[in-house]
Amino acid sequence: MTAVFAAPASDAIPITFATRSSWEADKAALSAAAQRFADSSGFTAKPGQFLGLPGPDGSLAQVLFGLDEASAPARDPFRAGQLPTLLPEGIYRFANAPDARLAALAFALGSYRFGRYRKTDTPNARLVPPDGIDAAEIGRISDAAALARDLINTPANDMGPDELAAAAAALAERFGATYACIVGEDLRAKNFPLIHAVGRASSRAPRLIDLTWGDAAHPRVTLVGKGVCFDTGGLDLKPSGSMLLMKKDMGGAANVLALAQMVMDAGLKVRLRVLIPAVENAVAGNAFRPLDVFPSRKGPTVEIGNTDAEGRLVLADALALADEDKPDLLIDLGTLTGAARVALGPDLPPFYTNDDALADDLSRSAREENDPLWRLPLWPAYDKWLDSKVADINNAPSNGFAGSITCALFLQRFVEPTTRWLHVDIYGWTPTAKPGRPEGGECQAARAIFHLLSQRYG
Repeated sequence: MTAVFAAPASDAIPITFATRSSWEADKAALSAAAQRFADSSGFTAKPGQFLGLPGPDGSLAQVLFGLDEASAPARDPFRAGQLPTLLPEGIYRFANAPDARLAALAFALGSYRFGRYRKTDTPNARLVPPDGIDAAEIGRISDAAALARDLINTPANDMGPDELAAAAAALAERFGATYACIVGEDLRAKNFPLIHAVGRASSRAPRLIDLTWGDAAHPRVTLVGKGVCFDTGGLDLKPSGSMLLMKKDMGGAANVLALAQMVMDAGLKVRLRVLIPAVENAVAGNAFRPLDVFPSRKGPTVEIGNTDAEGRLVLADALALADEDKPDLLIDLGTLTGAARVALGPDLPPFYTNDDALADDLSRSAREENDPLWRLPLWPAYDKWLDSKVADINNAPSNGFAGSITCALFLQRFVEPTTRWLHVDIYGWTPTAKPGRPEGGECQAARAIFHLLSQRYG
């Protein structure tokens, strides 16, 4: 279990939550001295406002913390995630959290720090898990989120295809999963031409990571994650501003590994498979070029409309392999398109599926877990934009419209219509710190999907 939780302690310092509308009633429950201290300190319970109340001996006796009103349109259920950055070292408990589970999860997620390259001020506040919540589950989720964040935050010089494969191998060893990896020229020999084409220009060989776990008699759930460890854009070179954050272009793979960790740690009754095409989209004399044409594992030939639309290429071969197993549920995650960010911003990834029941279940899970997702359509009329004059399909329509949708439609070409398939176009990064979400690499969609899988296969 994550180290932010503490065993029950009689001297745990209570944290009292209040909103502006509840503050007068909450204040009335305090001692007269505490009321005077709060008034003189200007505490009004505005969202995120923090006040420590001293005891008779001057030690910290109680904490007051402001929450959003329940009716506020932009209410943040993770407001309690600010507390680890505010609280001094000690053991705390919630006195009156309105949603104790999400508050405890936010507290755990907000305790994360990335300290691989410099010393960080790691929060030392620990929380006694509230009564009635599954502390093991919260620890499982927050520990997996930390894995995703660590992988994304690690710069590309230390997180190339080989290092990403090593992280997957370590996870497989931890949970007794089977691990395999196809590397370099073997990709062509074993019919993964698109993965090979995208990664061949890098001095770090491309590879396909393959992890399996669970009882073969259980329903098959396959996760596919985009593992582009750095994306220059290829010969369609990105400008420097667009290239700056491309260490996070393996965010789909990081989140798939985090989700796999949640599934295996929880012991869900599934036959889990994880596929990660791990490549670096580099520039060299043997780089793939605009208007090159390549076969795909599934069969259709692909014309390269843009070398910076490489993520969908590596996912196409991996999805084709995944689909050959006829899984009960096939899910892919990737940092695919800037169009998704333009449409929905960094905090709200779009997802795509033709299964309405799956979409409804995932939307509900996203709300309950405060892991926002928004369904966009696989709009059939746009499928013709993928047509090529020389091949079966073009990877990047030239009109610039509906980029996230056309990417999803491209991937749909490599999955059989009968397959229950879910595609999520994540950002994988928090640009500005929010409660429970430090700036940097982010675990997106994995918590919502884990909630869905727990309900279906728990």
